[in-house]
Amino acid sequence: MKLKSPYLVKPHVRVRLSRLATDDDGGYKTKESAALVLVKHRDRLDALQNIFYASQQRALLIVLQGMDTAGKDGTIRHIFSGVNPQGCDVSSFKVPTALEERHDFLWRAHNAIPPRGMIGIFNRSHYEDVLSPRVHKVISAKTAEQRFAEINDFEAALAANGVVILKFFLHISQEEQTARLQARLDNPDKHWKLSAADFKERQYWHEYQHAYNDVISATSHRHAPWFVIPADHKWYRDVAISKILADTLDRLKLEYPAPTMNPKTVKL
Repeated sequence: MKLKSPYLVKPHVRVRLSRLATDDDGGYKTKESAALVLVKHRDRLDALQNIFYASQQRALLIVLQGMDTAGKDGTIRHIFSGVNPQGCDVSSFKVPTALEERHDFLWRAHNAIPPRGMIGIFNRSHYEDVLSPRVHKVISAKTAEQRFAEINDFEAALAANGVVILKFFLHISQEEQTARLQARLDNPDKHWKLSAADFKERQYWHEYQHAYNDVISATSHRHAPWFVIPADHKWYRDVAISKILADTLDRLKLEYPAPTMNPKTVKL
């Protein structure tokens, strides 16, 4: 499927996140004008998901990655608030459990792949098993490259079996992350979101940026593309991602399945 977006990372392109804007607003003059467009995108998603769910011809896997506070939870809440929850599952990938560590690193991801007719959202993903271990030198550069190859094979196999894969990196600036963490510190209602790990990992900002450069460059393909979404403006992040999702479902050209009975024969 051919997708168009200014944020699409084409195959074999070397990504430099430091050269990509985090504060793009898409030309919207106000937050309110963008919100009206988001409503239209959500309405499209709702209508298209009905057909997607009914047809059960394809599955959709959405991968959300980003630095802490990039807005993965907010993206899910604001974009998918209008879709049928029966057709949508969210999987979060945290520190591997003891059982998960006994399997290959892709086991827990494969276990969460959506079946046909379903939208699956990965809040963090199998990419965590390359990023954090690489930054903290738990695995070598050679092992990381091997995992890139395994991920590419894994995603190619999924695509060959009817899974549409869209991967989004929510690209925020370090200054914006600082502001969002400070907002959590200042608001008692947001203290539950605070994690000691978030503040610890901030020390490795630049290392993570380099790791993401490698990850995105090595694993963006036509069958499983990455999109680097400017995410300093939460309202524009949601507009940009929802448009890509709606356009993708629309281009699948799915139809409702034929009825299993003739409705004209029914008399009530």
